[in-house]
Amino acid sequence: MRDSRATRRSILRFALALPGAYEDHPWGESVAKVNKKVFVFLGVSQDPSNVAMSVKLDESVDQALSVPGAAPTGYGLGRAGWVTVPFRETTPPIGVLKDWVEESYRRVAPKALIAELDRPG
Repeated sequence: MRDSRATRRSILRFALALPGAYEDHPWGESVAKVNKKVFVFLGVSQDPSNVAMSVKLDESVDQALSVPGAAPTGYGLGRAGWVTVPFRETTPPIGVLKDWVEESYRRVAPKALIAELDRPG
């Protein structure tokens, strides 16, 4: 069985390792931001049955919406490409989740930080 809290921690660690990323807590929720813009919401709940992430997608929006339990993010964000993906047994592998976090980051990050991310390391 997948540990949803461990998945959440792994996603947050990955997000915060992206250039210029930092954690913030608007509305009591954990989010990762770059340049004052949210690129991943990680929620307020520590209840393992209700842990999820919301990311802003373009190319992968249909793929993410095909995950069981996934849905357009509420508060009108779904219209802008935000998708909420629950961390459950049916959630894709961590690598896919990280790809979606990076895609979301690329949608909101300044070009200079995206260039830094793309530089060979």
